[in-house]
Amino acid sequence: MTKDMTAGSPLRLVISFAVPMFLGMLFQQFYSMVDTVIVGKFLGVGPLAGVGSTGSLSFMVIGFCTGVCNGFAIPVAQKFGAKRDAELRKFVANSAWLCVIFSVVLTLSVVALCRPILRLMDTPEDIFEYAYVYIVIIFWGIPCTFLYNILAAISRSLGDSRTPVVFLALSSVINIVLDIVFIVCFHMSVEGPALATVISQGLSGVICFFYMKKKFVILKMNREELRMRVSYMKTLCYMGIPMGLQYSITAIGSIIVQAAVNGFGSLTVAGVTAAQRINAFISCPVESIGATMSSYSGQNMGAGRLDRVGKGLRDASLLGFALSAILFVVVLLTGKQLSLLFLDTADEQVVAYSYQFLVTTAAGYCLLTLVNTVRFTIQGMGFSILAITSGVLEMIARGTAGLVLVPLIGYTGICLSHVLAWIFADSFLIPAFFHCKKKVQKLYA
Repeated sequence: MTKDMTAGSPLRLVISFAVPMFLGMLFQQFYSMVDTVIVGKFLGVGPLAGVGSTGSLSFMVIGFCTGVCNGFAIPVAQKFGAKRDAELRKFVANSAWLCVIFSVVLTLSVVALCRPILRLMDTPEDIFEYAYVYIVIIFWGIPCTFLYNILAAISRSLGDSRTPVVFLALSSVINIVLDIVFIVCFHMSVEGPALATVISQGLSGVICFFYMKKKFVILKMNREELRMRVSYMKTLCYMGIPMGLQYSITAIGSIIVQAAVNGFGSLTVAGVTAAQRINAFISCPVESIGATMSSYSGQNMGAGRLDRVGKGLRDASLLGFALSAILFVVVLLTGKQLSLLFLDTADEQVVAYSYQFLVTTAAGYCLLTLVNTVRFTIQGMGFSILAITSGVLEMIARGTAGLVLVPLIGYTGICLSHVLAWIFADSFLIPAFFHCKKKVQKLYA
């Protein structure tokens, strides 16, 4: 079930690993996409805007969970590449302990702060309760988020990007069925899709756990390997917390932008919500290529193959550029039709808001490619702390869009927020990679 990425063509390895990652991301997007489609079609623009207004807040918290789990998996990938299986298992065990601690503390904290944060974001009164009910249920499901993401991250660090996809596919089907049952049969409002998301992700995590326990022989541990170790936890936190904070810090900028969107009213919120969901779905190919680089560079660093790290980054970036051009054309030609999937009526103004946001964002996918490939390569090399700096720059860029550009040029400033953030991040990450490469070369000299 494992896969050694320290030998063979870097491009072929990246593609073979990225394809299952891409499918997995598609299934993950089904969670939010199906929720949005059903809410928009069956419940209307108000509930759709309420769900959408929580997107940046959800990204801040759930993104932290995902980032932490991906960071925890980096030492696992490095030990796998170095063929040090006993240490690998100790890192996996201590990752599990830390996930339990993080999930409890984070769940209790964010659930308590939901309402004040939504007020701070200037969420419109006519959609406030929709937003609160939806996001508080999502946050109660944080333990499910940790469960699935740490298992998926560990699986990928061992070279297996397929196993998590299988269970996400099953989970996506369950999510769709539960959405329809809760809304159509039980006549629930936004709490229905929220519960469906939490339940389906929890099921995928539980099934994945038992499958990995049975099939991944390398992870079979004795009692000694299972115990808590402070030194291992420090290493894991050094890798995981910066990656989690990178998402959260980035999301602060998104919250500022969301507050600016909220100021335009519920129709604009609905348009941006539809665009964000479509963007998250369409950008999956580019995102999957980037995410591949964490496991790829981690394994090769563990094996001392720095030359392969650079080759893999080059090949992955070129592949991402080609896909970015194709995706931009797709958005340009079909953006308006895709927006209608999320709306109960063909409101021209809402569709116009959605289309403008989509086209502007898609024009910057080549920049997003570099953000992902370079950042995940740096993280796989063991320089996870640099992720915070790139996240801070993205936060500054989005904050600038929300606080400066919007008052100057209106809604166009909101549309430029992602592109500006990627420009800021790339301006740091590209020179940072060459700095990390020189630093590592000195260690191997």
